[in-house]
Amino acid sequence: MSRVYFHIDLNAFFAGCEVLLDPGLKGKPIAVSGTTRRSVLSTCSYEARAFGVHSAMPVEEAKRLCRELIIVEPHFHYYREVSEEFMKIVRSYTDEVEQASIDECYADMTEAIMKFEKPLDLAWTLQRRVRDELGVTCSIGVAPNLFLAKMASDMKKPNGITVLRLREVPAKLWPLPISDMRGVGAKSLPWMEELNIKTIGDLANWSDAESLRPVFGKNAEQMIRRANGYDDRRIVKEWDSKSMGVSETFLEDITDYDELRGMFRTLSRTLSARLAKAKKAGRLVQIRIKYHDFSSADRSVHLSSPVWKADDLFVQAIGLFNGHWDNEPVRLIGISVSDFETKNSAGSQLSLFDESVSRREETMAVLKELNSLLSGTRLVRASEVSHED
Repeated sequence: MSRVYFHIDLNAFFAGCEVLLDPGLKGKPIAVSGTTRRSVLSTCSYEARAFGVHSAMPVEEAKRLCRELIIVEPHFHYYREVSEEFMKIVRSYTDEVEQASIDECYADMTEAIMKFEKPLDLAWTLQRRVRDELGVTCSIGVAPNLFLAKMASDMKKPNGITVLRLREVPAKLWPLPISDMRGVGAKSLPWMEELNIKTIGDLANWSDAESLRPVFGKNAEQMIRRANGYDDRRIVKEWDSKSMGVSETFLEDITDYDELRGMFRTLSRTLSARLAKAKKAGRLVQIRIKYHDFSSADRSVHLSSPVWKADDLFVQAIGLFNGHWDNEPVRLIGISVSDFETKNSAGSQLSLFDESVSRREETMAVLKELNSLLSGTRLVRASEVSHED
């Protein structure tokens, strides 16, 4: 039996949230951005897009295209609140949910649609709930795999529902420009144009995968398969019930190492606090890296003794990250701990959580981190090894 996947994408999400905060902006061309001359747009309303304004465009250029453009400074905390409510709505229908970013997710609705009289009734119901309960609109792609679901949700915006079946790929997908294909970005597009691959159909019928390796590396054959409508990936949920983890989905793809490193530090502290509250410590530390093209990588290390302290978690997590990050833009990172202490060791575990972290322990943790970084391909600046509050 074929699976039924939804890709649910909130339309012009940041701009929609700003309208909720200030209803007077409704129907006007607005863009969310900083206000400096070098700022670029995070997103813009559909009224602004009618003038050719788009995300990642410099503010000055956007203002030249649309003189009436209203620049609104972002309220990221509010965006996250709305995003969390959005995810609750989706998870009310299925546990098989993968959050791709703050404003989009994938959901395996194979079982959920069986509860509705008609297959698309679930999509209409979900779309209506998002609009009525949150005040924003969404587009939904329905397909037998994740790639086609994502491509389908992009076909009707805003507030559309699109079904894309495998047999419809030649007619609906192949005529689209190659720039519309998920996984083809600004860096790979010039290569595709040089090879005279102008449409998704051109890629689907490309016979020389080796010529694509400078563009897609080991994923060359996979990109050709996706252009033909095939995708074997499954939903990747955050963490299983036998582990405890935290993750962060970024507002935008991140390529800055220092920013990613800082987020690992923050996640380590958050996870440490949760482990301490649950009085748990584990020997298996795992990280998750989700890239801009929604591919993901999980890496882990098994330790001889259980850990729960933030410094220990961070040292292990950043070591794994340094050894496996390929400098591609990152959309999500996460840390989890599993292989917890057994009940027989509960007494020693309780005393473990009662320890206070001494200054010497903190210093040793920093030294371990420095050694880990120096053993990899990246050197650390002296300012990076100072103690953090």
